[in-house]
Amino acid sequence: MATTKALALPTEVRLKVNENGRVVIPVEFRRALGVDAGDEVILTWKDDEVRITTMQRRIERAQRHARQYVKPGTSLVDELIAERREAAKRELD
Repeated sequence: MATTKALALPTEVRLKVNENGRVVIPVEFRRALGVDAGDEVILTWKDDEVRITTMQRRIERAQRHARQYVKPGTSLVDELIAERREAAKRELD
C-alpha cells in the first residue's frame, strides 16, 4: 500500500458534484489510500467537513496509537492468551 509520504499530493483539490451527487476521487488520492474501483471507503462528517478513509487506514492509525503505550518487545497477543488461560483455570477451580 502506498503512503502519502512517498507521493507528492496536493493538499486541496476542487471537484464538481455531478447531478447524481457524485464526485470522482482523483487518482493520486486513490493511490495514496490504496483504493481501487469497487473498494469500500468510509466517509466521516466532522466540523462541517467530509473526510474519506479506508478501514485499513483506520486499523493502521489505531495500531500506531496503541503502540505508544506498549513496551518494545511486549506481545499483547501473548498477554491476552495468558490472561484467558488464567481465567479459564480459575473457572475450573
